[in-house]
Amino acid sequence: MRYTPHQYQDFATKHLIDNPAAGLFLEMGLGKTVSTLTGIDELKYNRLEVDKVLVVAPKRVAESTWKEEIEKWDHLKHLKLSLVLGSEKERKHALQQQADIYVINRENLVWLVAYYGGAWPFDMVVLDELSSFKSPKSARFKAMRQVRPKVKRIVGLTGTPAPNSLLDLWAPMYLLDMGERLGKTIGSYRDKYFKPNRRNGHVVYDYVIKKEDKLLGEDIYVKEIYEKIGDICISMKAKDWLNLPERMDIDVPVHLSPVTQKLYNDFERTQILALGDLEHISAVNAGALTNKLLQFAGGAIYKDDGYHIVHDEKLDALEELIEDNPNETILIAYWYEHELERLKKRLAKYGAETFKGDETKRRWNEGKIRILLAHPASVGHGLNLQYGGHVLIWYSQIWSLELYQQFVTRLDRQGQVFTVRNYRLIAMNTMDQDVIKSQDLKSGGQEALMQAVKARIQKYRNAVAA
Repeated sequence: MRYTPHQYQDFATKHLIDNPAAGLFLEMGLGKTVSTLTGIDELKYNRLEVDKVLVVAPKRVAESTWKEEIEKWDHLKHLKLSLVLGSEKERKHALQQQADIYVINRENLVWLVAYYGGAWPFDMVVLDELSSFKSPKSARFKAMRQVRPKVKRIVGLTGTPAPNSLLDLWAPMYLLDMGERLGKTIGSYRDKYFKPNRRNGHVVYDYVIKKEDKLLGEDIYVKEIYEKIGDICISMKAKDWLNLPERMDIDVPVHLSPVTQKLYNDFERTQILALGDLEHISAVNAGALTNKLLQFAGGAIYKDDGYHIVHDEKLDALEELIEDNPNETILIAYWYEHELERLKKRLAKYGAETFKGDETKRRWNEGKIRILLAHPASVGHGLNLQYGGHVLIWYSQIWSLELYQQFVTRLDRQGQVFTVRNYRLIAMNTMDQDVIKSQDLKSGGQEALMQAVKARIQKYRNAVAA
């Protein structure tokens, strides 16, 4: 296919070429892969500035996206790609091949750095989904930091550079500029722009952006951060550049029966009261609690001896919704493995299939799958599913705003010609509603989770006191 770039794609490619360290914060659907490949081709074959390029990507993206983009566009077909995937033997074999670009999944980056030791051969690195390097304590961040001085050119790609907080920006930016803009350490960056939020004595649980500046306004710190990184990072939103059909977000309330609602309320109360003191609740305990409550909202609870069904009311609502869309192919998001088992059993009569990789994607995009069950963490990055349908149903609700947004844009992206209908099944008067509220306020993540749990603790403590 002949490549006729959009204006924003030309701009992205030029930015990559002009900046040895470049951040492309392009929202999903803006074609950042082809823009990056076009820049790599220019740097390698016209300007002779790079030799060996490494792409580090989520596993699904590493397996298919970069290969497909090269095969798709005429001007890129001469590029040789080697997929550094599979067993250690297969990875070593792939590294020994003569290629322009080597693609590895991010889980194997630590292995790759150890494999080469001090003889790092890649003079250009592309970090596809840069936000996955947001933790400076992670092994993948430490591995990339180790070889960063040996990299002549680096590109960071993401649509969500700071999915939970601007504090998440430090580590990805460090990998781009080695601390030039936001400081050499996370501590110095945090001390300059943030203040402690929740704490217990000397133990600080999280931080929020400073807002004390009365003269210049409370956004002065946010603006300063953006200004510091603005010379090497560009940000674009799909709605500003693409003429996409408008997406419809449709909430479907699921009203539990009085018996089921009482069971849920009793279960929630018991779990909440068992947590202990309000001020000392940990993120681990809060996460475990919300998982149990979200599972109950979905209809089953996992225990040591397997999962136990408590109701089918959400499954019933899902099937009604499928029947209301009789001629549509439908993508369904689930979160827990026992939910997948129940979904497969209930929807077998519709020919429901589970997403398993490239072959599933091909058949979906050809319209050969009526119902496709997929986990947001497995199908969240880089996969084009917009050609196979435009109806998405969230059976499970999830705290991660990043995964939620990424998954929705598997359908709501460039190439989609129909209005995407994004349904969210919400078990009313359950934890589902707290998750939906956090998504709508664009505050998904641990902080929203903690606030939801604390509100419930306070509610039950007050009831006991009364």
